[in-house]
Amino acid sequence: MKNSISAVVLFFAITIAAQTAHAQKVVIDQPMAPPNWAVLERELIRANSAACEEFFKRYFDERGYLMCVERWGGDDGPDDAIENLLHWPLFHALGGPDRVLEMYKKAWEGHLRQYTEAKTVEVPFARDGMYYREFPCMFDWLHNAEGLVVFSMQGLSDPNDEFYRKRVRRFAGFYLNDDPQAPNYDPKHKIIRSMFNGSRGPLLRKATGLDWAGDPIEVEHRFSLGHGERNYSEMVAHFKDYNDIIGDHPQNLLSTSLAFNAFATTHEKRYRDWILEYCGAWRDRMIKNGNIIPSNIGLDGKPGSAAGGKWYGGVYGWSFTVEVPQTGAMANRNTTGLGLKGLMNAFLMTGDRSYINPWREQIKVVNSNAKVVDGKKMYPAMYGDDGWYAYSASPYTQGAREIFYCTLEEADRKHVEGDAWLNYLRGRNANFPETSMRADFASVRKHVAEMKADKTTPDTRLADDPMQLNPCSVQSLGELMMGALYPGRQGLVLHARLRYFDADKRRAGIPDGVAALIDKMTQDATSVTLVNTDQLHDKTVIIQGGGYGEHQILSAETGGKTLAVNGSTFKVKLAAGCGAKLNLKMKRYTNTPTLLFPWDR
Repeated sequence: MKNSISAVVLFFAITIAAQTAHAQKVVIDQPMAPPNWAVLERELIRANSAACEEFFKRYFDERGYLMCVERWGGDDGPDDAIENLLHWPLFHALGGPDRVLEMYKKAWEGHLRQYTEAKTVEVPFARDGMYYREFPCMFDWLHNAEGLVVFSMQGLSDPNDEFYRKRVRRFAGFYLNDDPQAPNYDPKHKIIRSMFNGSRGPLLRKATGLDWAGDPIEVEHRFSLGHGERNYSEMVAHFKDYNDIIGDHPQNLLSTSLAFNAFATTHEKRYRDWILEYCGAWRDRMIKNGNIIPSNIGLDGKPGSAAGGKWYGGVYGWSFTVEVPQTGAMANRNTTGLGLKGLMNAFLMTGDRSYINPWREQIKVVNSNAKVVDGKKMYPAMYGDDGWYAYSASPYTQGAREIFYCTLEEADRKHVEGDAWLNYLRGRNANFPETSMRADFASVRKHVAEMKADKTTPDTRLADDPMQLNPCSVQSLGELMMGALYPGRQGLVLHARLRYFDADKRRAGIPDGVAALIDKMTQDATSVTLVNTDQLHDKTVIIQGGGYGEHQILSAETGGKTLAVNGSTFKVKLAAGCGAKLNLKMKRYTNTPTLLFPWDR
């Protein structure tokens, strides 16, 4: 082996060897009986895979179409249909079998055809197809993100797929004004011009309840609606105040994930430039607004100018409190917190904390307006004409976990002290790996049982009905294996400390039989234990710093020996039935993010 290092004989027989600078290797041949966590991890991967197979057979036909009544709307619509496969591509990228990726791709192709063919009768902008150019014709990013959450993770496993590469460029282009039919972005004022936007451009009028609720439909005795409406009239009434959509809203920052994936796939600078321009404009608005993100930016670029001059106005804004039609109760529906995910894209791209620092300050500002009620400190969550309101005993913590994950500074730990995973990483919750995986086992079991008991038929099933039965339960695997933030329903980009690739099969994900456990993460170090539970076959794992290679791995230490890595990846050769802990020195957010596999760089 070129530039090899002589094997170091240790009591526990671990050797480290180096190949070329492109392929440094750690060789682990210390026998290790699989710990409980490793056995659970491998079995949880197997259980998820088998359950996904059953789910797909039940709810998707031979074309990849979801067997349901197709509708447009915020109650139930195209986004819900493909969201039934939430986290499937991420599961494959963790190490799930190729069959999971095959099922997702069949469903994605079927979904695009199904909802291009599906048309509205009364909702004006979807009469020629709910999807146009394989993208939502125009809707808000609370829902657009839910409909794109699986596609956005496809690149982690499948970045060279021809259709993926074309779509990721086309989708991002709808916001870079590449398409004259979709003038969503105003480069002069650095705004997306409406909350409703997509492949047919922005909706530049007030929205109606019909726009949000979709065409009339029979409800009673046929469907069970997610918001609890009992008839179509209540569906429209749910959205009767969802009118002020003109101008920009923090939700639209989620669209930067399209450009992030386009950049990570193509490495064209213009995608990066647009992300930083658009996120930078929002950052500056926050600072000028006293470190509170405005919830409406008018077409003139001024906060609140499309919402009666109120920076806190507009649909899903700081003052968006509406009536629940079936009960008469008032509900606070402020979704400005979604904007942080977009700002984090700029941070992931650059490592520049100026994009997220205003959010750190926002948490402080909101909580500084606490008041004492009956001897108890109460904190606001909403802001209206009379100032702060919607007080509760819980401090405002929107985005606090994400901020701490990015900075890992003690000053940002205040609002995440009770987080079980983060406490485990501090050595304070030793049972967390088994506890969290057992919770995901329970989730798989519950969803499969409910799926078997489901009595809906395709003509009595809405697109969002199977969502609650989707058995793919991977939060524990993401946290334990990759040190990753759980992406949730609008997470379009993966924030992870490590990723794994199977060097022998040349695919994303940890090799079959191998388990990984990260038990420590600091600003400059990561500890991960790798175990080959396969007692017959050696495995070769490529470890990558970050979901997109954004973290530099400086060195890897095990058994008292250290290998200089100085790159975003290195190899680990795991002998059959062997394992060890690796202590990695790292420099975070220093490399250009990429979706290219290690062997393609």
